[in-house]
Amino acid sequence: AKKSHLTAKAAKEAVNAVFGAITDTLKKGDKVIVTGFGTFMVRSRAARKGRNPQTGAPINIPARKTPGFTAGKALKKAIR
Repeated sequence: AKKSHLTAKAAKEAVNAVFGAITDTLKKGDKVIVTGFGTFMVRSRAARKGRNPQTGAPINIPARKTPGFTAGKALKKAIR
């Protein structure tokens, strides 16, 4: 909040608005590109077989979608 000269409340609302917009876009199946930062996308996980860790019984894990993120060049360079 101090770096952006916003109140803590205004900064929180701005961050929540950005994350809300990213979430809404991902729900539609689209990707969000933040230039210089990275790309948020929906990744599909295939169905697979697993085991119940308590009983050892085999189980089927269904296919699902999960959020993904790929860092951009500028972000990768900044954290080296």
